[in-house]
Amino acid sequence: MNLLAPLDPACRLLLAKIPDIIDKVFPLQERFKKKLKYDIADLSELFTSRRPDRKISYLSKPNLLSAYLRYFLPWNVYRLCRTLPSLPLELKDGDIITDLGSGPLTMTIALWCCRPELRKLNLEFHCIDRTAGVLEAGKKIFSALVDDFNNAENSKSSWKIKTIRGEIKNNGTLTAELRGKPSALVSAVNIYNEIFWNFSPVDKDSRQALAFKSARLLNSLCADNGSVFVFEPGIPRSGEFISALRDALIKQGQTIISPCLHQKECPFPGKAKWCHFAFDTNDAPEDLKKLSDAAGIPKDRGVMSYIFSCKRQPAAAVSKAMPLEVRIISDGFLVGSQTGRYCCSETGAVLVLNGKKQTDFLFPGSVVQVKMTGKIDAKSGARIAELLS
Repeated sequence: MNLLAPLDPACRLLLAKIPDIIDKVFPLQERFKKKLKYDIADLSELFTSRRPDRKISYLSKPNLLSAYLRYFLPWNVYRLCRTLPSLPLELKDGDIITDLGSGPLTMTIALWCCRPELRKLNLEFHCIDRTAGVLEAGKKIFSALVDDFNNAENSKSSWKIKTIRGEIKNNGTLTAELRGKPSALVSAVNIYNEIFWNFSPVDKDSRQALAFKSARLLNSLCADNGSVFVFEPGIPRSGEFISALRDALIKQGQTIISPCLHQKECPFPGKAKWCHFAFDTNDAPEDLKKLSDAAGIPKDRGVMSYIFSCKRQPAAAVSKAMPLEVRIISDGFLVGSQTGRYCCSETGAVLVLNGKKQTDFLFPGSVVQVKMTGKIDAKSGARIAELLS
């Protein structure tokens, strides 16, 4: 499956129900509903331009928690639901999923919505966050979502949710003490940007150290055949961190499964060229898009960076005689009379030119076969290739 495939109809229906479920679990008086768009805009500024003004306990304020639950939670769930279906999650009865920085159970809700084959498994989720109120809010929303689904399907949930107070510190350590067997899946969604944003933009050494210590933590929580999933905003600093984390995970014995097609050096490690994926949000819930427009934060596109790895040996290398496979990571742009796209490959960064071939199937996340031309792009330094498929 290609990365970032559009939502399937069943998942889309579930996501469309989330706003109503939140309103049912956390009713909002009419006078507060009128103020909601301003609270969303205010919280958005606290995440971006006014980040230094944000307090650790910002979500303890009822209006900001309401804005987060009604806007940021559904959008984060949507972005995850565009990403998670392509990942080879090998979960079975009795497995534990540890979610670091869980917030309002964003990862758990997304998995329920987009991976229906997991719903009948006996899974135990350890959801960790520093704010108890946010965890409890997420637990109520998840329970209401599952109850609504089970009543419609005449089924019963087998997932067990355990909330734990704790956080990842600036030095990459976890304050919570976890007991029991290692986790089949360790996830960290939109949590590391909360940490490395505190570092100076020029303090690359601190971010590299955080990546190394984080990889060691993630690997230590992971079962022998378990997986690690880290998901961050698609901004340059996040891409730089994900690249550093990728390198550190490999050194910890992890094999990178997605989005990389190889285990070699990352071709897009920095701010000028960073690994991220963008996609249209045409299939996002209409009510959510209307709320975004009202708050003055329209979301026509989603952007993210992520890494998915596993404690297992990498697949055997592909014969050099075969066409080179590359992963598209950019939109198309004009290169003379042709369209070019930057791609990731085991040979480094590649600029693929389409020639006169049909390009409807080319989008960020796609895997295509190419033929190297032996030329180098003067602007980026990427090797130039021609599209074969």
